[in-house]
Amino acid sequence: MKTDAAARLAFALDVDSFEEAEKWVKLLHGKVGLFKVGKQLFTRCGPEVVRMIRAEGGEVFLDLKYHDIPNTVAGAVVEACRLGVRMVNVHALGGEAMMRAARQAVDRVCTEEELEAPLLIAVTILTSSDDETLRAVGIDRPVTEIVPRLAVLAQKSGLDGVVASPREVGLIRQACGSDFAVVTPGVRPSFAAVNDQKRITTPADAIRAGADYLVVGRPISAAPDPAAAAEMITDEIAAALAESDA
Repeated sequence: MKTDAAARLAFALDVDSFEEAEKWVKLLHGKVGLFKVGKQLFTRCGPEVVRMIRAEGGEVFLDLKYHDIPNTVAGAVVEACRLGVRMVNVHALGGEAMMRAARQAVDRVCTEEELEAPLLIAVTILTSSDDETLRAVGIDRPVTEIVPRLAVLAQKSGLDGVVASPREVGLIRQACGSDFAVVTPGVRPSFAAVNDQKRITTPADAIRAGADYLVVGRPISAAPDPAAAAEMITDEIAAALAESDA
């Protein structure tokens, strides 16, 4: 049985084949709460990889960041619900109408077809972006202003939470309260390299700041003993949770 700490950990299946994905699911099932399926793996393998993870008893975070006209996004999240994913995301920059359409579509199909509704969350600003990145695309406000603004918009649109850098978790909590899920990539335990993410922090610090779910990839997959690395991260999460309960 997964502990509460393990349930909060999502492993990023950033691989390019069904066989590689299956290997990781078999190895880490029970040690992580979710397997994140992103664009590369889903484009290569399609819905079958989601079905494989579910068949192995795993839960899926479908990380495709839907960003399109409202009707198209609504149709996409409906199919995600039918696949049985535990979490699915859209992009907050798609706007309120798009996010509301996604929320309504999830509620409708899950009621009509008696499905368990996934957590519907919105991406704010990618963890590979910083203030300079935003300025280059014409956004002249800092990340620390844009992220909570997008989180508030997602909450207003009826979504369950957002994806954001752990460094903005506190700002989101101030803006949206405690009953709003925050999923944080860009988490790097002390034993791992930074790689290409710019706004990062440790698992314990992210939990202390108020994060609900942590997405970790290379610190686990590149470790000499990936299962042990996952356990080290969940131990760190558990210690931080115990601090907050004390």
